[in-house]
Amino acid sequence: MLASPIAIPAFNDNYIWAICHEGQCAVVDPGDAAPVERFLEEKGLNLAAILITHHHPDHVGGINALIADRQIPVYGPARETIPGMTCPLEDNQQITVDALGISLTVLDVPGHTLGHIAYHDADNGWLFCGDTLFAGGCGRLFEGTPSQMHASLHRLAELPAQTQVYCAHEYTLANLTFAIAVTPDDQRVQARFAAVTTAREQGHITLPTTVAEECHTNPFLRTAEPAIQAACESREPGSANDDVQYFASLRRWKDNF
Repeated sequence: MLASPIAIPAFNDNYIWAICHEGQCAVVDPGDAAPVERFLEEKGLNLAAILITHHHPDHVGGINALIADRQIPVYGPARETIPGMTCPLEDNQQITVDALGISLTVLDVPGHTLGHIAYHDADNGWLFCGDTLFAGGCGRLFEGTPSQMHASLHRLAELPAQTQVYCAHEYTLANLTFAIAVTPDDQRVQARFAAVTTAREQGHITLPTTVAEECHTNPFLRTAEPAIQAACESREPGSANDDVQYFASLRRWKDNF
């Protein structure tokens, strides 16, 4: 197995994930080229590939600068316009980043955007999910529908429980603050909130999380549970009668939280 991916901080709360092996590196969602170039220089690495999950500027803004003097593959969702993309990807497609010796499965996970994809490395147990699944939360529905995002999240929740989840933002504390508001008596959520609060106070990153942790404490993966449904019903009486509608209610609540 390869060493765990490394977070390259960018902007206020983005993480560009770097996958490194024997002097080679691939980066996921480089919204800014400068921190990537600094990282490569400091570590003495060669940039071998770029992986993109969706088209938002804070995920693609560094591509053109990074490929200006490099002939490297740029992978991304076929249904979105990605600058410099050389390898458009479809659902369930298998790709191999030869320089790193890793194989990834492409997962179509619309909701945040219509063409959003994720990359799953089953051999190493990694998931790069962009802005679909967050630690303790999920992405806003900028383009997709509640039904699409609900299905996308549950597709990711069906991955092996110990899969390491590498999402693209440090939103964990804010997301768990909302989770506490939804289920204030949930001891697992309380314990996770306390641990994350301490980590952030000490300046530590809160990622990766795991699929198991999200299934236990992320309200957006728990819309079938009576406690989540009761909380939504209390806030929006009569607005939901199935899991997708409860998800939509929860997402509206979070948008205005």
